[in-house]
Amino acid sequence: MSDDPTPSTPAAPPADAAAETATGTSSQAARDVVVLPDAEATRAFGRALAGVLRAGDLVILTGDLGAGKTTLTQGIGAGLGVRGQVASPTFIVAREHPSLVGGPALVHVDAYRLGSLDEVDALDLDSSLEESVTVVEWGSGLVEALAGDRLEIVLERPRGDATGGTSDDEDAPEAGARRVTVRGVGPRWADLDVAALSR
Repeated sequence: MSDDPTPSTPAAPPADAAAETATGTSSQAARDVVVLPDAEATRAFGRALAGVLRAGDLVILTGDLGAGKTTLTQGIGAGLGVRGQVASPTFIVAREHPSLVGGPALVHVDAYRLGSLDEVDALDLDSSLEESVTVVEWGSGLVEALAGDRLEIVLERPRGDATGGTSDDEDAPEAGARRVTVRGVGPRWADLDVAALSR
């Protein structure tokens, strides 16, 4: 997906608002925040996260265009050892990457163009959920019902310098820090050590 916003581009809510919308109240989930200095660190965080993911896990990613949702998913795919290039599946909505190492497949979904729960239901994600790790970009408010236990991750990529301007380096896809807020919902994620994943 292009990082150029269009008039129809949905604006991602602030991290706290997105998480509150997805979970109801902050008391329902543990929340951790890490700052990742660049895209490679974001991929590394995804690889580390893959080490704790297992078949049946649902990961919901929220963030503006260019915040790092697909970059994080690339790291998850590398950590899971799946086949194929992990790229934004915007125009096909969902793509399955089978495991090359005997682990779970990665089902990568881009819900950007989905406008209703009926369209989500038509994807039949629950049929593959138990055998796969399912990562849904733009999934907040659409896919929470798929799993009581889930990870909700909000990515923010601040832009602009102290004077309010932006630089060419900041607009490069690989540049810029990402602020990542992770909420583990349900008992499955009660003991998740997010800080350890970013070391």
